[in-house]
Amino acid sequence: MTDMAATIYPGEVFADTQLFDTGIRQLVPHYDLMLDTLVACISPNSRRLLDLGCGTGELSLRLLKHCPNARVVSVDYSPRMIEMAKSKLETTQLSERITFIQADFGAWANGEMGGEIGTNFDGCVSSLAIHHLSDEMKQQLFTCIGQNLSNGGCFWNADPILQESPQLQEIYLTLREQWTINQGTTQQEVRSSIGNSEPQGYSTQDRLATLETHLRMLSSAGFKTVANPWRFWGLAIFGGWV
Repeated sequence: MTDMAATIYPGEVFADTQLFDTGIRQLVPHYDLMLDTLVACISPNSRRLLDLGCGTGELSLRLLKHCPNARVVSVDYSPRMIEMAKSKLETTQLSERITFIQADFGAWANGEMGGEIGTNFDGCVSSLAIHHLSDEMKQQLFTCIGQNLSNGGCFWNADPILQESPQLQEIYLTLREQWTINQGTTQQEVRSSIGNSEPQGYSTQDRLATLETHLRMLSSAGFKTVANPWRFWGLAIFGGWV
């Protein structure tokens, strides 16, 4: 159990990591639908997959089940998150097909990691992580991802996005509050368990960009086709193929 006053990395959200899987579902509308939709964008015939900012392993676990012949490399800079992700898989045969790397994907994007993560991935995914990078680093990361995908490979990211107007932002905040109430709690109650986040590596507090900006960045990074297969107000899945 972690001290509730403890400093946490951006993306860990809760001071006690054990609260993450429940708390994120109370704060983020349609969290499971979002992850399931992202996974559906990945070919089940994939052999090599990369999960950036794997957190507690929810997305990696779905990938392993969706792609029975795939090996997954899961990257996160939080040792607490990786420990929890490993605990979900250690009693299953799925653990034989996943490699965890404790690292900052911003450092990977900046060319500071050599070949530790690998290359020639059929697909790359991320969820609720990349929005902690500056726009400049997002662009670098998208370029790095594109360069490390195999021909025809894809990248899909599920992340918060900046609303196109303050009016839409207000509506979204109201919808989120109602979502949390429908889960049997309130945002105030859930947020009381949130830790004190400090910048870590290339990540800091939320640095949101609009959906249009993300798609433009992906095109600039060399993605031949970019798309937005799912959106719920301030949440979106976006990516494409190289």
